Amino acid sequence: MSMLLRHAIGAALRRIRLDDGRTLREVSHAANISMPYLSEIERGRKEPSSEILAGICAALGMTLVDLLQEVTTEARVVDLTAQAAPVTAIGSAHAVPGVTLAAA
Repeated sequence: MSMLLRHAIGAALRRIRLDDGRTLREVSHAANISMPYLSEIERGRKEPSSEILAGICAALGMTLVDLLQEVTTEARVVDLTAQAAPVTAIGSAHAVPGVTLAAA
């Protein structure tokens, strides 16, 4: 299972914000975006423009390059987790990791 870029970006931003002990309100205010929009970005529901990401990064005291490095790390962690999922299928030539098909 592959991870969408917006999910990796959101997860990285949330982790960085929480590691810094910052609230959604603080970061959204510093980035000049709404708190609900930042929350949606962090949950991977919105795909922000590079300008929005640059503002969030500045609010967190980092660059876009720093964020992309964090996103790469985040995606690798998720990929390792997905690889560890068991592959089980009954009567299927195309098993899907982590999906078990029940016998009818």
